[in-house]
Amino acid sequence: MPGTNLTREEAQERARLLTVDSYEIDLDLSGAQEGGTFRSVTTVRFESAEAGATTFIDLVAPEVHEVLLNGEPLDPSEVFADSRITLGPLHTGPNDLKVVADCAYTNSGEGLHRFVDPVDQQAYLYTQFEVPDARRVFASFEQPDLKATFRFTVKAPEGWTVISNSPTPEPKDSVWEFEPTPRVSSYITALIAGPYHSVHSSYQSDGRTVPLGIYCRPSLAEFLDSDAIFEVTRQGFAWFEDKFDYPYPFAKYDQLFVPEFNAGAMENAGAVTIRDQYVFRSKVTDAAYEVRAETILHELAHMWFGDLVTMEWWNDLWLNESFATYTSVACQAYAPGSRWPHSWTTFANSMKTWAYRQDQLPSTHPIMAEIRDLDDVMVNFDGITYAKGASVLKQLVAYVGMDEFFRGVQAYFKRHAYGNTRLSDLLGALEETSGRDLKTWSQKWLETAGINVLRPVIDTDSSGVITSFAVKQEAPDLPAGAKGAVAGDAAPPRGTLRPHRIAVGLYDLQGGRLVRTERVELDVDGELTAVDALVGKPRPAVVLLNDDDLSYAKVRLDEDSLKAVTEHLGDFTESLPRALCWASAWDMTRDGEMATRGYLELVLSGIGKESDIGVVQSLHRQVKLALDQYAAPEWRETGLARWTEATLEHARAAAPGSDHQLAWVRAFAATARTDEQLDLLQGLLDGTGTIEGLTVDTELRWALVERLAATGRADEAAIAAEYERDRTAAGERHAATARAARPTAQAKAEAWASVVESEKLPNAVQEAVIGGFVQTDQRELLAPYTEKYFAAVKDVWDSRSHEMAQQIAVGLYPAIQVSRETLDATDAWLASAEPSAALRRLVSESRAGVDRALKAQAADAAAGAAAAG
Repeated sequence: MPGTNLTREEAQERARLLTVDSYEIDLDLSGAQEGGTFRSVTTVRFESAEAGATTFIDLVAPEVHEVLLNGEPLDPSEVFADSRITLGPLHTGPNDLKVVADCAYTNSGEGLHRFVDPVDQQAYLYTQFEVPDARRVFASFEQPDLKATFRFTVKAPEGWTVISNSPTPEPKDSVWEFEPTPRVSSYITALIAGPYHSVHSSYQSDGRTVPLGIYCRPSLAEFLDSDAIFEVTRQGFAWFEDKFDYPYPFAKYDQLFVPEFNAGAMENAGAVTIRDQYVFRSKVTDAAYEVRAETILHELAHMWFGDLVTMEWWNDLWLNESFATYTSVACQAYAPGSRWPHSWTTFANSMKTWAYRQDQLPSTHPIMAEIRDLDDVMVNFDGITYAKGASVLKQLVAYVGMDEFFRGVQAYFKRHAYGNTRLSDLLGALEETSGRDLKTWSQKWLETAGINVLRPVIDTDSSGVITSFAVKQEAPDLPAGAKGAVAGDAAPPRGTLRPHRIAVGLYDLQGGRLVRTERVELDVDGELTAVDALVGKPRPAVVLLNDDDLSYAKVRLDEDSLKAVTEHLGDFTESLPRALCWASAWDMTRDGEMATRGYLELVLSGIGKESDIGVVQSLHRQVKLALDQYAAPEWRETGLARWTEATLEHARAAAPGSDHQLAWVRAFAATARTDEQLDLLQGLLDGTGTIEGLTVDTELRWALVERLAATGRADEAAIAAEYERDRTAAGERHAATARAARPTAQAKAEAWASVVESEKLPNAVQEAVIGGFVQTDQRELLAPYTEKYFAAVKDVWDSRSHEMAQQIAVGLYPAIQVSRETLDATDAWLASAEPSAALRRLVSESRAGVDRALKAQAADAAAGAAAAG
C-alpha cells in the first residue's frame, strides 16, 4: 500500500468534520504517449463544521507544486508528506482548496494505468480507483461517505477519445470538458483515454433514451461481438428497472474493455471498465459467455446498489458485492429471453464452491467483516465477501420471500438515493415489507464466521417406508487460527448453529433417470429439525438436502443416497441437483472423507453424461487439483495417467466442433505426459495431427505451446516462432508463461528474477510469468525456491503496490511443496518476520492449503492401502 493507511476512526472523524460539495479536476494527458508523469490540478469546495479545525486530503504524487487553501498558499514541503496534505486552519462553512501536482502513470492496474499496444504502438489509459487510488490521479477525500460532484477537464493527444462518468462532449483543441457528475463517491469516478474503437446503441427507459457505448482497442475490434453484449445489457436494464422500481440513475452507460485489468470489471458510474480478455479472440465454450454476461450484469446492478446508494464504510463491502452477485445471477435465471436460465447451477458449482473453500481457511471471518483500515479491505475481496454473501442473500430471499425482498429494496433506493447507508438501513426496509424480525437472522448469519453441515437422519420400516426423518445441523469448530493466529490455538472458536430455509428433494429412478418425486420446503433451526411431512413416504433412491440450493451449508448424503449417486450421478434429469451432488463430492474430497482416487472414479463414471459445460469445466479443474495436491504421492502418476487417457478418449468421442470437444482437448493439453500424447500436441500444433472438427485457433495453439514448453518439448525458438504469429498483448503474455514454464534451472532463475528482483514487468505480464513458473510436474526443480520465497516476500510486500505484491505473495508461495517441511518453514517465518496483518493473512491462507493437502494425501493413501489389503 503506497501512502498512509487510512483508518476507520480517521475516516469517521473526517466525515464528522467535513461536507464535500464539488471537485473540479483538470488533467493534462497530452504527453501520455511518452509516459512518465502528468499535471493534475484539483479544486475542491467543502464545508467544515468547526472554525480553526485541521484535517487532510489524500494524494499520491511524485511532486506537489502548489497548495492554496481559501486563497492562502501553503508550503508543499511543509504540508505534503507521504500521501497526505495537511489542511488548516479551516473556515466554518465554505472552504476552497486548489492542489497542483505531477502524478504518475502506472503499469500495475492501479490509479491511471498506461498500456502500449504492441500492434499499433499506441498508448491506452484507464483509471482504477477502488479502494484508495483516486488519490493517485487527483487530490481527494478518499472515503466512500464523502460524496461530491466531479467535473473533469482533460487535455489529450490529438485523435484520442476520452470517456468519463458524464456524457462525452465534443473536444475543443483536444480538450474535453465534461459536465459535473451527480453526487458520487471518489472511487467510482473514471477516465478512459486513447484511440479506442467504439460501437454505440441506446436503451429506451420510461420515455427517455439512455445512450449505450462499447469500447475496445482497435486491435481487438474484429473480435468484438457488440450485438451479444448489448443484448445482455438491455435485458439487465429491463429486469433491474422492473425489480428496483427506480430508473437508471445516470445519463449514459458505457462499457469499456481495457487491457491489463486486475479484476473482472469495475462499477464506475456510467463508465464500467471490463478486462479485455472478455473480448474473445478464439473459440470459447458457452460457459465463458455465461461468465461474461454475469460480469456485465453484476456491474450494471452496481449502478443502483453501490453507486446510487453507497456504503458508509468498507465493512459493508460484502453487501455491495453480494447484492450485485445475487441480482446478476437472478437476472440470468429469471429475465425473459435469458440464454442462461440454468445460472443457479453455475452459481452452485463455482461461486459457492469458492465460498466453502474460503470459509474453511484460518482467515475466515464474518460476512460483515471488521474493516479497521485500508489494508484490511484490500485483502477482503474474497470468497466470503462475494460468494458467501451472495449465498446468504439467496437464503434471505427464501426466508422473507422474493416479492417482499424486492419491495424492501425498492423502498431502500427511494429513501437513500445518492446517499450513504449501513446494513441496518437495508434490513430495516426488509423487515417492513416482510414482517420478519431479521435481528437474530442477521446476528447468526452476518456476524459469525464458519459453515454448517446438514445431514439427513432417516429411519424406515421393513417395507422401506420412512418412519422418521430429521435434518441434523452441525457447527464445526472454526479453523485453528481463525481469529488471526496460524497454528497453536489452544481452543479454536466454536461454530454457530443458524436458521436455514431449505428444500428437501426426493429422487427416484424412472427409466434410468433420477427424477424428483417430492419436494418439501421448511425452516431448519437448531441441532435437529423433524420433517414430519416425509413420514409415511416410500424411501427414495436419493434424499437431497438443500435441494434448489436455497441455503448456504455443506450437505452430506446418507449411505443409501451416496451409493445411488455414485452409480447414477450423471442420471439426474436436471442440472442443479447434479451440481449439488458434484459439489458435495468435491467437498468430501477436500475434507479427506472421500479419497482422491474415489473422486476420480466418480467423475469418470458420471461426467460423460454431464450436459452443463460449465460443470464439466469445473470438474476438469477440480480433478486436476485433486490429482496434483490431494493424491498420495506414490499413486499420483497412476491417477494422472488414467485421467489424461480419459480426457483424450472424451475429446475424440465428443461431437466435432462442440464446446465439450474444446473443453476436453484443453483438459488433455493440461496434463499430456507420455511421448505419444506430447507428439499429438505437437501434431495438432503443426497440422500433422487432427481431431475431427477441432479448430486449432490462436488461444488453443498457445495452450499446446505452453504444455510443450513445460515438458521440455518447446524451446525458446519454438516459443519465439509462436509469438511471431501472434505479436499482440495476449501473445506477449502467453510467451512469458511458456518461457517461465520450461523445465530448466536457468528458465526458473530468469523468471524469478524478472518478478522478484525487478519491478519492470506490468501487472498482466508478471501474472503470466508466475503462472508459468509454478508447474506441478516440476516440484523437485522448484524446491530451492521455498527458502527464496521466505527470504524475499516481506521486502516485496513492503516495497510494491498492493496488486503487484499480492500476485507475488500468493502466486509464488510454495503451495505445490506439500510437506511438513513447508508448514514448518511457514510457521518459522510467521513467528519471526513480523509481517503486516494483510500479508500474514495471505501467507496463512496459503499454509492452510498445504495443511489440507497433507491430510487429503493421507486419506488417499489409507484408501489405497485398504483396497490393496
